[in-house]
Amino acid sequence: MDEVTIDEIPLDSLCRLLAPERAHRVGEAMGRARARLGDRTVWHVNATARGGGVAEMLPTLLGYSCGAGIRSRWLVLDGEPDFFDITKRIHNLLHGNLGDGGRLGTDERVVYERVLADNLGSMLPLIAPGDVVMLHDPQTAGLVEGLRAAGAKVIWRCHVGSDTLSRETDEAWAFLRPYIERAEALVFSRKEYCPEWVAGEQLFVMPPSIDPLSLKNRDLDPRTVSDILVRSGLMTGSEPETDKPISFDRRDGSSGAVRRHAGLIAESDGGSTPPPEQARLIVQVSRWDRLKDMAGVLVAFARMAASDGFDDVHLMLVGPDVRGVTDDPEGAEVFESCVALAGDQPVSVRCRIHLVSLPMDDLDENALMVNAIQRHAYLIVQKSLAEGFGLTVTEAMWKARPVIASRVGGIQDQITHEHDGLLLDDPTDLDVLAASMRRLLLDHDLAERLGTAGRARVLDQFLDDRHLVQHAELFDRVLGP
Repeated sequence: MDEVTIDEIPLDSLCRLLAPERAHRVGEAMGRARARLGDRTVWHVNATARGGGVAEMLPTLLGYSCGAGIRSRWLVLDGEPDFFDITKRIHNLLHGNLGDGGRLGTDERVVYERVLADNLGSMLPLIAPGDVVMLHDPQTAGLVEGLRAAGAKVIWRCHVGSDTLSRETDEAWAFLRPYIERAEALVFSRKEYCPEWVAGEQLFVMPPSIDPLSLKNRDLDPRTVSDILVRSGLMTGSEPETDKPISFDRRDGSSGAVRRHAGLIAESDGGSTPPPEQARLIVQVSRWDRLKDMAGVLVAFARMAASDGFDDVHLMLVGPDVRGVTDDPEGAEVFESCVALAGDQPVSVRCRIHLVSLPMDDLDENALMVNAIQRHAYLIVQKSLAEGFGLTVTEAMWKARPVIASRVGGIQDQITHEHDGLLLDDPTDLDVLAASMRRLLLDHDLAERLGTAGRARVLDQFLDDRHLVQHAELFDRVLGP
């Protein structure tokens, strides 16, 4: 088990962006939580520090908590391929998807419990009685009983789920229930994700959020956006005015730089040439996960791009370098299938499809590159087949980009159709997606209106101050009177 360093972030830096009443509310909540927790430590445990929504949120949420005087630490599980195959299977089943079609039987329980017993042994010397431990997602569920026996107050948080019950979701919950039902609180991104046997004070609903000051979301001027994309090899255009590194300030106060990269865009029969600066980009940013359906976006784009009048429109599918994401065994297979699918398209379309693998060795640089890609995009798609909560949707809306997304999971809570984005009732209908792309490409006023309304929606509901206030409420609940 590894510990991730948390860089303290002054809460005032967030409060300065908020209306006075909101700044007062989050400051008061953090003060109450600090007094309530006293010398207890709040621990967060998940499966990876790189890639995925949980790893995106924790650095800033815990940074603000530390900045407010709350002792917070972050641990990441050690695992093995069989363990992550099993937990990926559970992840897919919770979404109502068969995934690899494998079993969750006795043999799988043996592997799951053995790996988590090893991790528990590493944790117990660190955890003091009365500490609060928040366990994230199926990978950690088997730690609940051992931590409670050690005197910890245990919260289990599930970031994924399905609005409707099915044989698949029932199988996943039957596997998880013996581990999680004794947690003091069970936290879900949507109430609809909660199985029927969770009720009362144990249930807590907490949607995710984004930090507007993070490297992925902070404001960038158009010249900086262009310089980042050209320097990193993601776009062709005029090189930055100086050959000096494009530097940026990390959250820990040190300086970083955007590097020159080779090979970020996958080779195909049409080459690996980056899109030109003047191209209108359609972008999807996500993990290489079947449920994100990058392949479906590619096919819909190909249908749209075959029409006259869209020669300047390019598609960029952006995900992490699969070698840098340890807890997702399907990533490499999904990426290679997208490369093959791109190669099957007509040459006139193939040359406008760009499959990007962003480096994971410097997560700050990675975040800044995603920020620049999203800000340069003409429109952003999130065509998930299932989604716990689409952080990439929130990020795109914050940057005032028009978004087309599936009407699934938490995305329904983020977008009001035709007001601050467009929703796809059937994410498998590629013709409707192609038509929605075409509509926004032709109607610039609509695209701008949706983008402006989307940013206002995120400012109102999905920034970290709301999340921090809910954390304080959750600590009150689990610590009791």
